[in-house]
Parts: sequence; structure tokens; C-alpha cells
Amino acid sequence: MYRKSAFLVLLLAVSINFISAQEKPVIKFGKISPSDFIINSPVVDSNSNAVVLADIGSCEFEGNRKGWFTLVFKRHKRIKILNKNGYDAATISIGLYKDGDALEQLNDLKAVTYNLENGKVIETKLDNKSVFEDRVSKNIIVKKFTCPAVKEGSIIECTYTIKSDFLFNLQPWEFQGDYPCLWSEYQINIPSIFNYIILKQGNLNYYINQQDIKNAVYNVNDESKNLPNVPAKYYVINTNVIVRKWVIKDMPAMAPQDYSSTTKNYISKLEFQLSQYRFPDEPPQEKMSDWPTVSAEMMKYDDFGKPLLADNVWMDDELNNIVTHEMSDEQKARNIYAFIKNNITCTNTEGLFLSPGVNLQNIFKKKNGSVSDINLLLVAMMRHEGLKADPVILSTKDNGVIHPQYPIMQKFNYVLCRLKINETPYYLDATNPFLGFGRLEPKCYNGQARVISDQPEAVYLKADGLSENKNTSVNLINGSSGMTAEFTSHLGYNESLQLRETLSKQNQDDYFKNIEKSFLNESKLENNAIDSLKALDKPVVIHYNFKLNTGEENLIYFNPMLNEGIKQNPFKAGQRLYPVEMPYCKDEIYNLRMEIPKGYKIEEAPKSGTVALNNNQGKFEYQITQSSDHIEIRCRLKINQTTFATEDYTTLRNFYTDIVRMENQEIVFKKIL
Repeated sequence: MYRKSAFLVLLLAVSINFISAQEKPVIKFGKISPSDFIINSPVVDSNSNAVVLADIGSCEFEGNRKGWFTLVFKRHKRIKILNKNGYDAATISIGLYKDGDALEQLNDLKAVTYNLENGKVIETKLDNKSVFEDRVSKNIIVKKFTCPAVKEGSIIECTYTIKSDFLFNLQPWEFQGDYPCLWSEYQINIPSIFNYIILKQGNLNYYINQQDIKNAVYNVNDESKNLPNVPAKYYVINTNVIVRKWVIKDMPAMAPQDYSSTTKNYISKLEFQLSQYRFPDEPPQEKMSDWPTVSAEMMKYDDFGKPLLADNVWMDDELNNIVTHEMSDEQKARNIYAFIKNNITCTNTEGLFLSPGVNLQNIFKKKNGSVSDINLLLVAMMRHEGLKADPVILSTKDNGVIHPQYPIMQKFNYVLCRLKINETPYYLDATNPFLGFGRLEPKCYNGQARVISDQPEAVYLKADGLSENKNTSVNLINGSSGMTAEFTSHLGYNESLQLRETLSKQNQDDYFKNIEKSFLNESKLENNAIDSLKALDKPVVIHYNFKLNTGEENLIYFNPMLNEGIKQNPFKAGQRLYPVEMPYCKDEIYNLRMEIPKGYKIEEAPKSGTVALNNNQGKFEYQITQSSDHIEIRCRLKINQTTFATEDYTTLRNFYTDIVRMENQEIVFKKIL
């Protein structure tokens, strides 16, 4: 998908590369002096709202009393708030993993705000009663708080420890974020009995990339059985420890840019996947899951696959009101899809599993649920009628891309239904009442997704496979009181989807009044109509007429694109930090036929032109023909791909500059004396 920010996969068992220790910031919790409020850095400028002074983390192992190991993650972060737009940096969220009754433990949380008043540092400590808890999914609980007494110029500081018995959940590390960072450091100490695959992303150079080996002794007690008169087992494990340390310094902010799914795909970061462990006197245990294993496990979960395999006899009566035995498979599927889409409201647009405490029958009766609740119900009802339906899990665009090889489940946040009729696949999402059968929102087209079934497979939902086709025609003819125009526009499907959502909250009269206001002259719209608004499988067609008052001016300046032209270049920035991602390809055609106004002649006409975008990536055509009594313009914009690398940004920007220039040409009519 992109060139510079490709994933690099490295095993821990690599040759050791010793790098001498280099300087690091002197940062100790609670030690703040007036000089710390003075920031001089090339990455901090007038656009910076806050700056991360230091972000230092570490992860190591310790023996526990459960016969195994515990991960101990520590973090210390210091941030300066530069202005009010940086106040969001004072809100800290800490995610904790949960599985059943087992939960990662947050310990030693401290947070302080420092303000410089009359040359003295005044500190305000966080009251732990101000820490709130939010369960965002089946497996994730978030502890959240806002540092107190924050104002412009404040320094905030927090430190905490997370203890985890989930050895697969070695904490990842993001070096970049919304604010510039002067120093970001992460160190992991891993006993050699464990192997982790390290997943690296990003194109920033490490200031320190160091690996060393030391020796450590771990004490492990096994008190898990806790039986009377049975002594606990006790292990002393003497092993080598691989120490890895990474530092990146003076990083600019990774701020969001237009036409981008998420910065998560491009920031410099590290992630870890447990692949194997070797406990003393025992054979190695392979822990790297594959998709067949993960899929089989998920189909056994009470909150995912198990309800899909059940008889669900409660559906018998419900489905009798929706389908009949005489219907074709496609008609049955359409009826079930329409019923769920029109009768069950989506209350949460993310999720992989059934919501806590609910089952499919609850969801059906309550008439609301999360995206996973609704689409898993859709799969179950399709299966109940003998249709071939399976759940598909994916990551939406704003959530980032999944790893192409490893089943890292934390990266998935959405569930769809894949239906097959005569081996033709239909991807269904019943959470949006305005979607047609077999249609998905652009956010779902984020590359690889996974079918979860007894025959798991990868499927690819690529934005390049979406094409937005729009065709607009305008016909201007002379009348007794000026010129009359007929406007017809066949919208693309996604623009139709947006219009349907808009008109669910706004009446059509107000919609057309807003179009009237957009005309430069006082034009009154007549014969307004919108076709196929309720036919969700079809694009919408807009019709209206309007009068164009040419007046009695000596010169008339007329933009033939009316309101359909691009007024400003959407790519304003001089440079691009990461690739441009458009939601879909497009093919937009605009045709205008105009009689020359009575009593006028063409004084000046636009110039025809064609611009190509990197050979076959796109093309823009602006063609004009004229005769003694009329003028015709045909304009076509065609974009053949959705992702453009950073090195192609200047070319893309210049391409749109040419479009804006040509589409804003005017016809000049001069009065015949």
C-alpha cells in the first residue's frame, strides 16, 4: 500500500550489535526547574500545540507465584502544553487487557501538573479519584484521567506500571504521535527462554539501536493448585537476557492530513508477537498462532462462533414473517438483510464479539446492538435459512491496516457477513439503513480481511476496486425572459449514500434552497426532483430547472462549470508526510450545451486541454466546441488508483492545480451593438 513505511519483520535471535551508550535526557519524576519550561528545538514551531519532552518506557519479566512469568511495563512521560489547542495532551488513556476474570493491573500511577508562577514551580497532583474506567470492548478496559490545573505553558508528567500475566501482550511502542517529541525511548529485557518476533514500522532513523546480553536469575513459585499438605513448587531459573533498546529523538508531529485513512499506518513504532518459549527441562512450545487455529478457536467462543452453529429454534417463528419457502435464495437473503437493516439500530460502530451479557435473541428483541451484534445476527439468520454465510473480520480504515501474515487480533475492529449464492460472494453490512444489498461503506475497503469459518481464508477489500461514476448534463436555451437551464446529475453510489443520509435529517425543499443560494446570480429552481432515493441499490438522480438572468450588461462573464467545478486545490500543503489515500477511484463526466445569449457574441472562450497524471494513474480532459449559435463543453476527470506515494505528491498536486485552472475559465459574451 505504501513504499517507505513498509513493515520489517526481525527475529530476536539475530547477531548481537553492540552500540556504545549515548547521551539521554536527565529526567526524574517530580524534579522540575524553571529552566525546564524553556524549549528550544527545531521540531517545535508555531504550528505546535504541545511538545513531548520525553517518553520513556521499559518492559521486563519477573517470576510470579503462578508457576510462570509476569510482564512488568513501566512508562514515564513528560509533556509541555504550548497553547489551548494542546489541552487534549493532558488527557491520558491507559489500555488494560482483560480475559475473563484475569486483568492486567495498573500500579503506581502518579500524575502532576507544573506551572511556573512568579519564577516558582507550582505543582498540582492528580487525585486518583479522578481516574475513570471505560470498557471499550470484550478484552480492553481503559483507565482515563485529565491532569489538573492545566493552562498554557504547563508541564504535565505521569508515570505508571502495568503488570500482566498475558505474555503474548508485550506492550508495543509508538515513537511518533500528534505532537513533536524530543526523546522517545523503549527498552525490553527478554529472558532467552522466550522468542518474540519484532514488527517494525516507519522510516525514521534510530538515534540508538542497541542490543546486549546479560545474565539474570528468576524465582518462580507454583502455588496455583494451593492444596493442603502439598508443598508449592519452586524454580530458580538462571538464564541469559537479551536487552534491546531503541531511541528516536527530535521527531516532528505526525499530524493528520487530508486524504489519509490514519497516521497509524505510517508512524514509527514497534510491536511484538510471542512465537515460542522454552521452559527448562521441557520441549519448546510454539505459540505463534496461524489463521486455521485462530478461526477454529473463534468458532467455539460463546460470544462469536458458537451462536452461529446453534439451532436457534427461536428464529423459526420470526423468520416465517420475513421469508417463505417459495422464495429464491437471493430473495430470502435480501429480505433478511432488509429486515435487520431497517429494524435494528446500530449503537456502536466497532466490535468483534457479541456485547457483554447479550445473545442473538436479546439483540433481535431489543432492536439495537453493536456492529458485531447486528452482523453476527445477520450471519446466524442467513444460516438458519440454509444460506451459505460466514462472518468476516476486518480493520476499518481509521483503525489502521492489519498485519498481512500474523493473526494479531487487537488490530481488528469490525465484522461483516459474507454471503455466497451460486459461488458469487456478497459482502453485507446491516448497520447502515441506507446501504444497498452487497454494498459497503468506503471505510471497510482497507485491504486484507479474514473469513472466520471451518475453511478460513483471506479476502481483499481494496479501495482500487471501488469506482465512483458520476454523469452531469446541463442544457441552456434562450427563452422569452432570459435563459432556461435543465440540470440532470446521475450521482456516484457513495455520493448517493451521503445524500440519502443527509435527506434523512433534512427535507428536500431545504436541500434545493441551499443549491439556489450557491448560485452567484439570483436563480430560482423549478421542477425539482430526486429519483431512486429509496431504491438503495441504485444511484440517485437529481433534476431541476433554473433561469439564468443575463441582464443587459455589455460583457457577461460566465463559468460553464456552474457549481460542479473544483474551486480550490484539495492538496494545499507544500509537502506530504505520508501517502495520499483516496476513498475510491472516480470517473466524472460533465457536459454543457449552451445557446449563445440573444444579442451577444462570444468574445473570449476557454481553451481546451488535456492533462495526464503519471501516465495511466489519471487523466483530465476539458474540451470546448463552438458554432455561430451555441457552445459545448465536455469535461472528464478520471482517477484510476486510490493511493499515491509521497514521491508522487507533487505531481498529484500539480495535476489538480491544472484542473482548478481549467475548470475556472470563463466564457466572455459581448453585447452586439
